[in-house]
Amino acid sequence: MPTSRADVATEHASRYLQQLCKHWAHKFPVEFDPHHGAIQLSLGRTVMHADDKALHIAVAADDTASLERLETVVADHIKRFAFREELTFDWQPAA
Repeated sequence: MPTSRADVATEHASRYLQQLCKHWAHKFPVEFDPHHGAIQLSLGRTVMHADDKALHIAVAADDTASLERLETVVADHIKRFAFREELTFDWQPAA
């Protein structure tokens, strides 16, 4: 199963994690608290961890095309929540 990770520098990681989880909770299975979140989307699974300096995101999908789409969907949604700051998503293959 292809997986990738991104560490997104922000002081508002917990806020974005919770917003994304709440946003998708009506459509997908979601579990979260202020520091950890997991979302099972139709494209694949997204797991997040928030600390004081960054939002750490891991995504996994059945194939490379789905993984790339999931990376884009997750990043685009978080960028919308974070319209007051410029976030950088540098997706790297997970080990």
